Amino acid sequence: MARILLAEDDNSVRHFLARSLELAGHEVLAFADGEDALPALKAGPFDILVTDIVMPRMGGLELAMKAQEANPGVPIIYITGFSAVSVEEPEAQSGISQLLSKPFHLSSLVEAVHKALKAKEAS
Repeated sequence: MARILLAEDDNSVRHFLARSLELAGHEVLAFADGEDALPALKAGPFDILVTDIVMPRMGGLELAMKAQEANPGVPIIYITGFSAVSVEEPEAQSGISQLLSKPFHLSSLVEAVHKALKAKEAS
């Protein structure tokens, strides 16, 4: 299926998200924040970035910009637990972007990944 780069600072949430995506047949590289994810970002291609917006050291928005530089047009799925955090017109950014607000059902993430893959294939 897809090779997914996941950045989420909450250990238990990261574990559940990674496991859910793996059970759906995806390969997941999971990291605690954007800074930890950078070497994997630079090391090789991935199909989708799933990132929390608010994380220590390097947040999801900065990681997404670096992902777009390394892999232009890569789909990005933002996740956040802060209702006050907004991403200005995620669809207007490069790539196919979606925003999931915590708490969300794990099936919603799997569905968002499938939607991003279909949109990427269609483009």
